[in-house]
Amino acid sequence: MNEQLKNDLTHLDSLLEAVKLQGLGFLEKISDRPTSVTASFPSDGTLNEIGLGGLTTLEAFNNRFEKLLVASAGPRYWGFVIGGATPAAIAGDWLTTIYDQNTQATQGQGDLSAVIEMETIKLLLDLFDLPRDFIGGFVTGATMSNFTCLAVARQWLGKQLGKDFAKDGLTERINILTATPHSSTLKSLAMLGIGSNNLDKVKVMEGNRESIDIENLDLRIKALNGQPFILITSGGTVNTVDFDDFHAISKLKKKYNFWWHIDGAFGAFATCSSKHKQLMSGWENADSIAIDCHKWLNVPYDSAIFLVKEQYKILQLETFQNSNAPYLGDPMENFSYMNFLPENSRRLRALPVWFSLRAYGKKGYQEIVENSIEMANYFGRFIENNQAFELLALVRLNTVCFTLSGDENQEKVAAFLTNLNGTGKVFMTPTLYNNKKGIRAAFVNWRTTVADIELVTAEMSKLIKT
Repeated sequence: MNEQLKNDLTHLDSLLEAVKLQGLGFLEKISDRPTSVTASFPSDGTLNEIGLGGLTTLEAFNNRFEKLLVASAGPRYWGFVIGGATPAAIAGDWLTTIYDQNTQATQGQGDLSAVIEMETIKLLLDLFDLPRDFIGGFVTGATMSNFTCLAVARQWLGKQLGKDFAKDGLTERINILTATPHSSTLKSLAMLGIGSNNLDKVKVMEGNRESIDIENLDLRIKALNGQPFILITSGGTVNTVDFDDFHAISKLKKKYNFWWHIDGAFGAFATCSSKHKQLMSGWENADSIAIDCHKWLNVPYDSAIFLVKEQYKILQLETFQNSNAPYLGDPMENFSYMNFLPENSRRLRALPVWFSLRAYGKKGYQEIVENSIEMANYFGRFIENNQAFELLALVRLNTVCFTLSGDENQEKVAAFLTNLNGTGKVFMTPTLYNNKKGIRAAFVNWRTTVADIELVTAEMSKLIKT
C-alpha cells in the first residue's frame, strides 16, 4: 500500500476530526461569512510526486482556497434559490460519502441501497400529499429532473405517432406548449434534440402575471387539430413565483391528448403550508413533475427528484434502459434505477433527504416554508415603503422581484447590485422582468431571520444614499 495512503488510514480519526472541527467552525460562524468574494487565485497545475498526505493537503487547501468559499448555505444568500443544509441533512450527507454506494437495485445481491431511495420517495410523496402512483428517483438538480421527465414525454409523444424515438431518433416535430419556462427546461429541450426554440408560447394572464392564460391555451390546443403535444407548466415561476391553474389544466386533460409536465422546482413546497397549498391544487393529475431538494428542502447540493406516473413505466424503461439490462416481464419486479433515469453511476442522494425528513417531519418543513414566506413579505414591505425602490411584482410566495424607482435609474441597477453584493453581507441576482432591469431575492434558507432582513435593508439604505 502507498505510504501516504497507509499513513492516512492509520490516522483516519485525526484527519476526520480535523475536518469535523473545521466544518463546525464554518457552520458556527456562517452568518459572519462573506456572501461574495473578489480575490483571484492563481492556478497551480503541478502535481506533487509523492503526495502531501491528508492533513497536509487540508492545510494546503486552507492556505489557498478556504477563503474563496462563500456563505451560500447561510441566511443572507438570496441568489439562485439556494437553501442551506439542515443538521440532519449534513449527517446524512457525510454518511452518504462514507458508505459510498452506487444506488441502483432494490433486490438481489450486492448494493441494495435503492431501498432507501424508494422509501425516501414515498416520504416525499407524503410530504407533498401526492398519490402513490408516481415512480420517483433522485438526480442532480432541476435541469436533470426536467430532462428525465421530458425524455419520457418525448417517448410518449412518439408512441402516439407510431414511432420509437428512443431507438430510432426524432423523426417528427414535437409540439411544445408553454408560457414561462425556466432556463433549465429550455436546456433540457436542447439536450433532448427537441430544440430550445421549438416552443409555442401561450399568452400569460393579464395583470402583471407569468401564468398561462387558460383561454388562449385552449385556442392553441384546438389549432393543433388533434395532434399530440407536451404541455410544460410552472409550479412557481422563477421571478415572481406565479402558478399555473392546475385545476383548469386538469379539465383540459380530460378533453385533449397531451403530456402534462409541471416544473415545481421550489414552488412545490407551497404544499407544506396549509396557508398556501392551494397554489398547487390539482397537480396530482400531471404526468410528470420536477422538484429540487437542494432548494427549499434544505439539503446539500446536488439533489432533486423526478416524478413520473407509474402507468408510463414501460415508456420510461424504453427511454433509459441500460443496453446490458434486457427487459423481461414487469420492470418493477426486478427494479433498477439504471433503467429508469439517465445515470448508470450515482451516489445515494436520497440519504440526506431521508435524514432531514425523518428528523423534522411535516411540522418542521411547514415551519421552514412559512418562515421563508414571512421573511419574503417582510423584505417586500421594506421595498414597498421605501421611495428609492419599487416592486416589479407582488410578493406571491418566497421571492421578491424589485428595482430602483424611476426609469431614469434603470442604468444604475446593475451598479447598485454589484455594490450591494460587494459588501459581503448579502447576495442577490439580477433579472429582467417586463423589460425592466431588476433584482431578485429568494428566501428558502432555514436560518434566515428578521435580524438578517434588517441587516441587509440597512446596507441597502446606506448604498442608496451614496
